[in-house]
Amino acid sequence: MDAPAPSPPPTDGSAPVVSLRGIGRDFGRVRALDGVTLDLPPGSVGLLGPNGAGKSTMLKILLGLLPPSRGEASVLGVDPVRDPRGVRRRVGYMPEVDAYITGLTGVESVSYAGVLSGLPRSAAMQRAHAVLHYVGLGEIRYRKVEEFSTGMRQRVRLAQALVHDPDLLFLDEPTNGLDPDGREEILEVIRDLSTRHGKRVVLCSHLLRDVERTCDHVVLLAAGRVARQGTMAEVRGGRKDFLRVRGRGESAGFEATLR
Repeated sequence: MDAPAPSPPPTDGSAPVVSLRGIGRDFGRVRALDGVTLDLPPGSVGLLGPNGAGKSTMLKILLGLLPPSRGEASVLGVDPVRDPRGVRRRVGYMPEVDAYITGLTGVESVSYAGVLSGLPRSAAMQRAHAVLHYVGLGEIRYRKVEEFSTGMRQRVRLAQALVHDPDLLFLDEPTNGLDPDGREEILEVIRDLSTRHGKRVVLCSHLLRDVERTCDHVVLLAAGRVARQGTMAEVRGGRKDFLRVRGRGESAGFEATLR
């Protein structure tokens, strides 16, 4: 396989890595995104919102996997509608759901992702070994992926996103299904990618703690619209801690216990 085409020049350090202008997406009568306009800065950005807020739909539009119903977008200066492969050469994507081929080992699965991203086979295999060691799977990289635990498969997906050394990472619910220890380990790797390795990260999550642990900037999505955005302190309005609880039953005793 030929070497990947040269990447466009890197974007300016202060320029937005992602821009959306009036982006909307309809599925029949359901409006998943409703006129979203925003710029995502360099660094680590969290897209925070409940399930169904439009986070995954936005990522798929930015990757060129799903056309918008209206509006325009750019990723690292590339239009995902006009040049989806150009975007995917420069972006690493960790989907929310498992994406592996039965029968492949960990290193084969990650290497294959590298080839799909444009790497020559030999380079893809070398990178696969390296990134599997980085995410903590070096000792078991020759085992078949279907034999892995949920947490191990999460790490395989992260390695697949990293294998071609992308300029930007899109991580969709990277801690889904993990126990507390597994969640902390994945979040630590993501934070390390941003702070020590300088990777630009866009992380989608419905968990505030995941975004707090890994991101400098946050965008709150609700019902397909941007509800708020800014640094964590700005979005919180200066409050350091808050908790919202919903439930049924007598509340006076519960409130007294909290006090």
